[in-house]
Amino acid sequence: MSRFSLRRAAKAEPVPAAQPAPVMLVVETPAPAPAPHVSDEQLDMRLRLHARLIEEIDLSKLGEQDETEMRRQVRRLVGDFARDSRLALNTAELDQMGEEVFDEMVGLGPIEPLLKDESINDILINGPFQVYVERRGELELTPIRFRDNDHLLRIVNRIVAAVGRRIDESSPMVDARLADGSRVNAAIPPIAIDGACVSIRKFSKKPLSFERLVAVGAMPACVAEFLHGAVKARVSTVISGGTGSGKTTLLNACSAAISHGERLITIEDAAELQLQQPHVVRMETRPPNIEGKGEIRQRELVKNALRMRPDRVILGEVRGEEAFDMLQAMNTGHEGSMATIHSNSAREAITRLEQMVAMGGMTLSAEAVRGQIAAAVGMVVQVMRLSDGKRKVMSVTEITGMEGNVVQMQDIFVFNRLKTEPDGTVVGEFRATGLRPKCLDEMIRKGIPFDTANFDPQRAL
Repeated sequence: MSRFSLRRAAKAEPVPAAQPAPVMLVVETPAPAPAPHVSDEQLDMRLRLHARLIEEIDLSKLGEQDETEMRRQVRRLVGDFARDSRLALNTAELDQMGEEVFDEMVGLGPIEPLLKDESINDILINGPFQVYVERRGELELTPIRFRDNDHLLRIVNRIVAAVGRRIDESSPMVDARLADGSRVNAAIPPIAIDGACVSIRKFSKKPLSFERLVAVGAMPACVAEFLHGAVKARVSTVISGGTGSGKTTLLNACSAAISHGERLITIEDAAELQLQQPHVVRMETRPPNIEGKGEIRQRELVKNALRMRPDRVILGEVRGEEAFDMLQAMNTGHEGSMATIHSNSAREAITRLEQMVAMGGMTLSAEAVRGQIAAAVGMVVQVMRLSDGKRKVMSVTEITGMEGNVVQMQDIFVFNRLKTEPDGTVVGEFRATGLRPKCLDEMIRKGIPFDTANFDPQRAL
């Protein structure tokens, strides 16, 4: 996305103060029809058919066949099963059962349709008989269910085995990911009392760009243009927010401003970033093995990344002692590096970074750590999931240096919440604070112009 396209968007579609734009980070799509309730008899039939197919299909050749051929075989065997069992099923019902059995064989069983539904953001499984989804910021109970806890555990094991991880009674928690990058967290008995619990955070197959975030009202065009320019000018950026606030979505959008000529190294607990550059090295932490050995933490990966000649290092989330090594990278020739952090405000993000550095056992004074932070981090972008379930960029804050032993910060753009409608919708507006950011001079030196009229605090953006 170019700065010029953003400026045209800002001129063509200004957002008046009295009519704030919608603030969803997700595309508004019509809700699909609810899934039909599945009875125990139907589940039993599906699982019995699945067991029969496993016996009849040559599993050694299964991986050699394409999906179309596999579906054709499953559909034929479903028809044979229906005739042998004298089931009164029409063509549509046979096709549906074929799809369900195919999902049971190579997919994720009952939740496969939920994964294909692009209007769903989260899938929350609370034991085998309760499956919730989050759609447009609101939780909904679905009629989807598993036969029993063993059925659910088979699906969980299929997920974690695909990424080389394990889950059992000796290691009853796991973080994993699906093939499309969706993040999965699972907990099983004995720590999960009512059966296995699974949380799936889905990611869009097509990452949201700045243009799309502007179009859905996550931020005004001028704010997106400023972020685009700051990232392009190699301003080291921390994206701060709570769980599910859209940090990774915004980080993906910001990464689009990075030149395709730069070498990027991403470091994550569970790989979920979707960078579009051609020269990206992706690294992921590793949990300990069954003997408790072999763990590779983010700190080791950050140290190793600095030996791999990166132009920028991008951390999916800073949550511990690796914060010190990230600050060192930003201070030693890797300007423009980015990371996300859990916090409720930009000021709190700096405090948490200071605490994380202390977790590494560094014998540095508080003033020295704050000096490192002030020198390394150029900008903090705060995002939030509002009370109505919508996600919004709340502030863009620049770190300007130290005064005494305090890190100095100034807000550039802020979102002011004005009121809450009776239906729960949050109404607000974006405004500039009127302060000219120091990084603007660096943007201009690098040929990245920005209209200073956007810093006028008298008008809503």
